[in-house]
Amino acid sequence: MSFNEGFAAPGIGALGPDMVTTALELPGYRIVRSLGIVRGIVVRSRSVFGSIGASFQTLVGGDITLYSELCEKTRQDAFARMMLHGAEHGANAIISMRYDANELMQGVTEVLAYGTAVVVEKI
Repeated sequence: MSFNEGFAAPGIGALGPDMVTTALELPGYRIVRSLGIVRGIVVRSRSVFGSIGASFQTLVGGDITLYSELCEKTRQDAFARMMLHGAEHGANAIISMRYDANELMQGVTEVLAYGTAVVVEKI
């Protein structure tokens, strides 16, 4: 499932990307209950072939599209996992959303999307 589609787990409700914000509140909604921190973690490594292709791109200069695409896909996957984690906890929104990334070892990177799962009501 794409992170743009949102999640509607049976019996849990829906949580879509329009209900995720980096702010402390969601405009037009009132926080009814805080459910705690939710997260989505993705660990990726570069392939040998991808690294070779990226090496050629560095010779020319400019955007290294192989890595840009890998980074964007990894962030999308982490975001989708965070939304699923929120839906599993019964949230219909996530506030204070952030990304973090760490290199675990050479060529292996962890991307974390996290935030506070909440239940909100329209004002």
